[in-house]
Amino acid sequence: MNHTYSGETLSFQIKYKNRTSIGIYLDNYGMIGVHAPKGTPDEAVFQLIEDKWDVIQQKSQEKKDRLRGPVEKVYAQGEPFLYLGNNYPIRLHQDSAITQDHVVFDGEVLQIQVKQLEDGKIQQALKRFYYQQCKALVEKSISTHQNNFKLKPRSIRISDSKTTWGTCDSRRHLTFNWRLAMAPREVIDYVVVHEMCHMVHLNHDRSFWRLVGKIIPDYNEMEKWLALSSWKMTV
Repeated sequence: MNHTYSGETLSFQIKYKNRTSIGIYLDNYGMIGVHAPKGTPDEAVFQLIEDKWDVIQQKSQEKKDRLRGPVEKVYAQGEPFLYLGNNYPIRLHQDSAITQDHVVFDGEVLQIQVKQLEDGKIQQALKRFYYQQCKALVEKSISTHQNNFKLKPRSIRISDSKTTWGTCDSRRHLTFNWRLAMAPREVIDYVVVHEMCHMVHLNHDRSFWRLVGKIIPDYNEMEKWLALSSWKMTV
């Protein structure tokens, strides 16, 4: 079935069941489904879809984008890059007199200063920026949450892991993925607290999760953000 609203058309499948309300669902491919009580008039279904139009469009597109995977970066003027959970455009500046390629965030734009306008140079400048920001953000978060722990980390390292957001070994050496600088601050806080809790409980037993939940009650939302957004945290 199709429905047109504000000049746009949505396609969806509708199933009539023994239920009391209309529900809208998205499958793993971003396709829209509607479950409605038997005998529900089309107008009632259309009205609910219109009421939730923007959310449905957004969630459907997010699932479709995630299936396609990350878009290859081309390092063009204005191209968006994630930082602290938001997309910001880059502005490229070539200056052969600078001592080192670098990135400065001015609150609205990622200003990239490079000696040569080459993709590899731009990418490395961005990575260096994310490494530096991740280190500063993690250290600040550890300082903020340290009062919840008697033990302290012995070292903090930023890594290029392809499989983990953070680790804590038996000697309390903490390691964090530089891509965390792309996540919202509350997500960074969760990963930091997660690893700090491993200073007390090395495994993921009930005691561990109780401690995590005591400090970050909505940690499930943080894990959900990472699960849904990790595919686009790239440079």
